[in-house]
Formats: sequence, C-alpha cells, structure tokens
Amino acid sequence: MYPFLRMFKELARARRMPPLGLFDTHVSHQLCWPWDLDPWVELNNGRTLTLFDLGRLSLGARTALHRILRDRGWGMTVAGSSVRYRRRVTLFSRLTTHSRCLGWDDRFLYMEQSMWKGDECTSHVLIRSAVVSKAGLVPPADLAKAFGAAVESPALPDWVRAWIAAEATRPWPPRR
Repeated sequence: MYPFLRMFKELARARRMPPLGLFDTHVSHQLCWPWDLDPWVELNNGRTLTLFDLGRLSLGARTALHRILRDRGWGMTVAGSSVRYRRRVTLFSRLTTHSRCLGWDDRFLYMEQSMWKGDECTSHVLIRSAVVSKAGLVPPADLAKAFGAAVESPALPDWVRAWIAAEATRPWPPRR
C-alpha cells in the first residue's frame, strides 16, 4: 500500500521549507521501517522507488511544479526509470535522498535522485517523466515557459543522453 501518511508528512514539511529553483536539489530524510523490508530483511526495491517518489513530490512542492500543473490542468507521470542498487539498507537505517531536475528533451523531463546512508550512496535513479494533459503529452518547453525558465534545456549529462539513445533502440511493445 502506498505510504500516504509519509506522503502527507513530507509534503507538509516541504511547504514549510524555502522555495527552490527549477534545478536546485531537494534533500529529504527517511527511516527504513519494518514494513519497508523484503524477505531478506533489507529495503525492498519497490519501496526504494516509492521513497524516491516521495522525494520528487517534495521537490515538486518546493519548485512550484505542483501549482503550475494544477493551474493548467496538467498531470505528471513516470515514463521510464533506471535504478542502480549498490548498498544494503537495513531496518531503522537513516536515509537521506537528494532529488533534482537535470533537464529535458522534446518529450520528457529527466530527474536524478540518490539515496544515502551516512556518506555512502545506497542507490541512484534516473527518472524520465512526462507532463500530460487531456490532449496528450505537453512539451517540456511549455513547462519551462510556465516556470519562467529558458525554453532550451541545459545540456543533459552524457550518461543521460546515452540512456536515452539506448532506450530508443528498445522494442515496444515487447515480444511475448
């Protein structure tokens, strides 16, 4: 089940924090609870993605993304992700998540998030998001205009461009 209480707590906390610019980093803190664990008594990989989701929601609150989406009747959806899991997260581990927007292309917005246990990075995710309306995909340049930012994205890092190129070769729909 989605951790709605955590979500409301994170959003309330984000609303009390200073606003962020479009490319600033939001830092959030979580604790690994017993219900976050898998059968091997470590943070479940799906729950890791949910904790990253909470970080993006708080980032959206602090950058005014939520207000812009609401005012225009737009929504946002995850259109792809790539995760690296590198270190175990065990019961009651204190976690710090860093979330930031990297830029966009003609269709998608790209965000990077990392989860830390002390000075050690436990996981890292690249998220590709789409802004949607009743008419379909909203060009990210329109979102940038709504933010008052330049329509042109900053250059995406090489590793992000390589991921985009690799994803373009992946067949869709997949074979059964």
